[in-house]
Amino acid sequence: MKKLYLIIFINMFLFSCTHVLKKDLMKSGVYNPRLSEIKENPVLNKGRLFILGGIIVKTTVTKEGSLIEAIFVPVDSWGYLKGYTTSNERFLALYRGKGLLDPLIYNEKREITLAGEFIETRKGIIGELEYDYPLFEIKEIYLWEEYKETGYYSYPPYYPAPYYFPPYYRYRLSPFYDNYPYYPWWY
Repeated sequence: MKKLYLIIFINMFLFSCTHVLKKDLMKSGVYNPRLSEIKENPVLNKGRLFILGGIIVKTTVTKEGSLIEAIFVPVDSWGYLKGYTTSNERFLALYRGKGLLDPLIYNEKREITLAGEFIETRKGIIGELEYDYPLFEIKEIYLWEEYKETGYYSYPPYYPAPYYFPPYYRYRLSPFYDNYPYYPWWY
């Protein structure tokens, strides 16, 4: 019996710690680059593979492919998002490949992790401000599940004692099978 528990525990441990992206991409990529340094030295960084996390600002479909504008979020060595910082850095990610990234699925505020090869910097506009975006070609992308906000309280509402038990329990299990509600001994 102890062997069975040990095997179950080992399997749970091994399969719970998996990379978000392919292992070879995760090994060869550079994690959490400073986008400002990439923009300063685009020639030095051209063709390098980077592992990035982000929050999607918008997704557009162009002639080149699907283009994602995202806010940079650092990732850990497994590809999981570390947490939001006030980096104020954005990047563009271009997906050329088998199909497109649908803007209805890859919509605003969705979280992504991607492996991308740096191509160039592109000028863009955020509001009325001109901004230089680093542009990455997506080799692999992972879309995180959408976070759904629930209410502040997740407890069910309070009901008076007779309503804790369904009607068949209250009437069918009464000692005399009459129409009076039957309450268990713990009431």
